[in-house]
Amino acid sequence: MKALHETRLKIRRELEAPPALRKFGSGWISGVLGMMFGLAALGSVLMMRFPGVFTMKENAAVIGHPAFRTGMFVLMVLSFVFSLLSLLLRPGKILGFTGMVATLLAVTFGGTSASAVASDLTPVYFGLDFFILRLLFTGFLFIPMETIFPHRAEQGIFRQEWREDLFYYLVSSMMVQVLTWLSFMPAQTLFKHTTWTEMRAWVAALPFLVQLIAIMFLTDLVQYWVHRLFHRIPALWRFHAVHHSAQSMDWMAGARMHFFEILVLRGTTVFPMILLGFSQTAVNAYVLVVYLFATFAHSNLGWRLGIFEKVFVTPRFHHWHHGIEKEAIDVNFSIHFPLFDKIFGTHHMPENGRWPEGYGIGGHPVPHGYWQQFLHPFRRKKK
Repeated sequence: MKALHETRLKIRRELEAPPALRKFGSGWISGVLGMMFGLAALGSVLMMRFPGVFTMKENAAVIGHPAFRTGMFVLMVLSFVFSLLSLLLRPGKILGFTGMVATLLAVTFGGTSASAVASDLTPVYFGLDFFILRLLFTGFLFIPMETIFPHRAEQGIFRQEWREDLFYYLVSSMMVQVLTWLSFMPAQTLFKHTTWTEMRAWVAALPFLVQLIAIMFLTDLVQYWVHRLFHRIPALWRFHAVHHSAQSMDWMAGARMHFFEILVLRGTTVFPMILLGFSQTAVNAYVLVVYLFATFAHSNLGWRLGIFEKVFVTPRFHHWHHGIEKEAIDVNFSIHFPLFDKIFGTHHMPENGRWPEGYGIGGHPVPHGYWQQFLHPFRRKKK
């Protein structure tokens, strides 16, 4: 256990190395990529070995497709090449060594020839596939953009509290089945007890783009007020304070949400989608859109987007919602359209292009660590 703990600390120190030790040619970039690809390949093998445990039913066809095995082969080759390059270039070998070991384990456990070793005994699963695909997709999309167009250039990829937010990513992904079932259950129950057949058929027949925009407006309206209640009601604020405790903003910061807040927020915002009868295609598209919107809004991107900023939520708009300054308190609740904040008097976007000086809650009352933050809303407030 001591050796494992020391190895973990070595990896952490390397990932959080100062800028001078992360320059191109130092072996740091190749080490990070090698380790990331190696762990993704190892995770993919586990998914193939235990599909009933680590694979969402919606992804079963993807996991079984020959193209997935080809993608796994590419991952393992890239991991081996980048890990070897890091071992050759970098004095500290831990990143390259970790990537190499993960790749060798993936090959040992079957590699691209891996097959299921256990039948699907229960309908319960953990979304390891969702975690890997989500992290790779979002990371490859936002890390390069944040590196090239940062709002805060001094903020690295592995910034303060990155491990906490990565763990939030892991928990919400692995528990995707439970979260989806619990958050959709109220709306689906009400759906079964309502007979709006003609109206639902009319809604489902609308053009796809019209449905998508309508879902965005309706869910944003619901979420605006639910979000505002989380700020105004002390009991709810203690849950939402966990999200606002992040002191750095980037593509991972949006994942920091208390488990029960996720249930309430998702459980209420899905009502318009489910009850009004929007097509499943439009609903699936919206799930992707809202995920990308939320990630974009929290990202460390310093873009000035002109007219786009007036119509859609952007990083500067949402960063003001997370700002630590007094002027940032209880403003900018919308997730898609600033219009709702303008209508209800909570819009705040300084004309001079200013950004918040910092993020979080004054005094930083929320403790560090996932489990401490999970328990925070249930503990009595100290006098």
